[in-house]
Amino acid sequence: MDKKINRNLVLFASVMVNLCVGAVYAFSVFAGPLGAKFGWSRAVVMMAFTVNSAISPIPMILGGKLLDRGLAKYSIIIGGAMFGLGFILTSMAQTPMQLYIFYGVIAGFGQGIAYSGTIGNTVKLFPDKRGLAAGIVTAGFGGATIIAAPIVNRLIESSGVLSAFKIMGIAYLIITVAFGSLITAAPAGYKPEGWNPPVINNAGQKANVNFNWTEMIRTPKFYIILSMFTIGALSGMMITSNASVIGQKMFGLTAAVAAVYVSLYSFSNCLGRVFWGAVSDKYGRYNALICIYTVVAVMLLVMANAGSKTGFAISIIGIGLCFGGTLGIFPSIVSEKFGMKFYGINYGITFIGYSMAGFFGPRLAVQVAEANNGNFTKAFYIALVLSLAGVILTLLFKSVEKKEQKIKVNENIA
Repeated sequence: MDKKINRNLVLFASVMVNLCVGAVYAFSVFAGPLGAKFGWSRAVVMMAFTVNSAISPIPMILGGKLLDRGLAKYSIIIGGAMFGLGFILTSMAQTPMQLYIFYGVIAGFGQGIAYSGTIGNTVKLFPDKRGLAAGIVTAGFGGATIIAAPIVNRLIESSGVLSAFKIMGIAYLIITVAFGSLITAAPAGYKPEGWNPPVINNAGQKANVNFNWTEMIRTPKFYIILSMFTIGALSGMMITSNASVIGQKMFGLTAAVAAVYVSLYSFSNCLGRVFWGAVSDKYGRYNALICIYTVVAVMLLVMANAGSKTGFAISIIGIGLCFGGTLGIFPSIVSEKFGMKFYGINYGITFIGYSMAGFFGPRLAVQVAEANNGNFTKAFYIALVLSLAGVILTLLFKSVEKKEQKIKVNENIA
């Protein structure tokens, strides 16, 4: 039965689903028109996005529970339907609280449940190419804004912001349910034909230990991974939420030109997930992470000191590539360190690191900028120091891993 699974079809369907649910990050396109229609401040409107980001670990864990029970298809279909429904209901919102419930909670839950199913099932189906496969499926999520933003803009111009929510919601519901029906759940212990798991020590022991979530959170390595994930996503979230403002305030871009740079950043984010995922497959997860943290630190230094638009473009491309790489690599790290049996819930819990980056990163950047007349330079340096801390943490983790492997080898020899 395993041999009959069309992995590429499942991967394609998963990418299509993520191209829909990833559009949650196009909320900034809706924000201005929503505020103008109802007279709400930008802070009031953007709280919907904050709610969406803050709750993300909860639906990720719920979706992970379905995934671990072999119900990936239902996780994706239910999540996609909820996401589309959230958009449709948002088209009826008349108060900020309704906006928070419909977009923040319902669409947010749908996004997390569906994303958990697509990424988890893909990692299980591609044990031979985890980094590349995870990079491809998350690239759909990262690239969704590139497609959604111009479509939403056109809809808002032609029929209004609430109508745009309704039309996009109907489209998302239909597309996610249709492609979700093409998903095949990975069987327990799935191995592609002709592939066998690598051995990890001289005694020939395989890396097949499975931790449930309570066992996982009792290990020191979980907290190192969680910290590495948070640091890896922090600078990306800082730039994601403020790229247009940074371009206008620090580099003199017009709003229209700044929007082009934002698209450039989003495209780099998308490519980075595939590129770094493939690199991590070939050269190792930790070596790839060390490169990512180092490149981010260099790019932040460039952004802090660049006085030209070219410097700004180079730095946001570099940071975008690395931010995407972080999200492409950590699914594989979690699966390899804690096993596949409980992967769905375990990755949902580890995703708290991303949520923390999403919660604190944008606020840190804005608060520092407000204290410095709109200049983000000090925020860049803070993120730079954290990126260097990420290098140190990764080196520490590599050292701990080597010691553990030596101990296992000695125990097996004895």
